[in-house]
Amino acid sequence: MTRDKLKSAAVSMLEKAYCPYSHFPVGAALECEDGTVFTGCNVENAAYPAGICAERNAIFHAVAESRTRFRRIVIAGKSHDFCVPCGMCRQVMREFSPDLEIICLNGAGEEKTFTLDQLLPYGFGPEFLT
Repeated sequence: MTRDKLKSAAVSMLEKAYCPYSHFPVGAALECEDGTVFTGCNVENAAYPAGICAERNAIFHAVAESRTRFRRIVIAGKSHDFCVPCGMCRQVMREFSPDLEIICLNGAGEEKTFTLDQLLPYGFGPEFLT
């Protein structure tokens, strides 16, 4: 999938977000190494910890479909700043794809690209458990 199509897929998920508490919609589009794309949006809950971020929503959907190697993810928000993943999402990304490219969009559609190592230096992975 082209970078622009992946960005469009993430932006299209903003309208599907369920965020009645924060009013901060987030959309994500995850491209697997085999080219398959999974999307996600944030889903909030009155019991705050029960919600899920858009990035983890897309990743867990991919894992449920037997995909565990990812090439890149686009994370879209509507704010002035770039929509970067939270710490928990960074750790989940690290579990599956330490070399993941992370493309963060702001409400104007501008982008900033990160490596996972930039966002999660010295990350903890499964290799530490063997």
